[in-house]
Amino acid sequence: MSTTLSLRQWVKARRHPVARVLHAGFHTLRTSRLPVVPGLHAALYRARQGCLGLWHHLRRVLWDTPLFLSQTETPPARLFLYGGIPLILGPLRLRIGEDCRISGQVTLTARPSSAAPMLVVGRNCDIGWQTTIAVGTRVVLGDNVRIAGRAFLAGYPGHPLDPEARALGLPDQDAQCGDIILEPDVWLATGVTVSAGVRIGRGTIVAAGSVVTQDLPPLVLAGGVPARVIRSLAAQEADYGP
Repeated sequence: MSTTLSLRQWVKARRHPVARVLHAGFHTLRTSRLPVVPGLHAALYRARQGCLGLWHHLRRVLWDTPLFLSQTETPPARLFLYGGIPLILGPLRLRIGEDCRISGQVTLTARPSSAAPMLVVGRNCDIGWQTTIAVGTRVVLGDNVRIAGRAFLAGYPGHPLDPEARALGLPDQDAQCGDIILEPDVWLATGVTVSAGVRIGRGTIVAAGSVVTQDLPPLVLAGGVPARVIRSLAAQEADYGP
């Protein structure tokens, strides 16, 4: 192993003529390819995409969606699940409304020591890529809620505040947990974190990367760490109507 490593380093250093020749040869070999045949490779690419699309569709219809729906209390109509099956951890009760779109790279967790933690998702909701929803007691997403990628709804922390208890692997305390309520038409942009016990009012938009630690009123644009109201959106609602 050490001899092989030394040889690689010797070739990379290119101090000897032989090392320079070997390095050039390895580089040419590594970057070699067939020439692109006009029309042929473009057609092969489209065929590949079509086969992959068919495979993903069949997997979603015949495997991913039925398995996921088996974990819901009542299977919703017209659920669009894409990119796999969301990871469900813990004793989570799950209710989902119709016409929702959920990434398969979502994680849904339930606090083990809570009594029947529940996630309620309203109608026509989006839950984006790599979002985590940690349900301490209850998380409710109203109708038409949009959650972009990598959001985190932190209904419970998973660890106690006391360092000695944390070192012993003891669970978090009830006081650290709470409901999270997103009223209808809320939009969380990419990377938003929402703390336990927070309610976000109807139609409010939270800017990317924000951390929401307190309730937000309806129809505002909020952002920052911690999130604060930036401006009202009531005028826009009046322009577009109900």
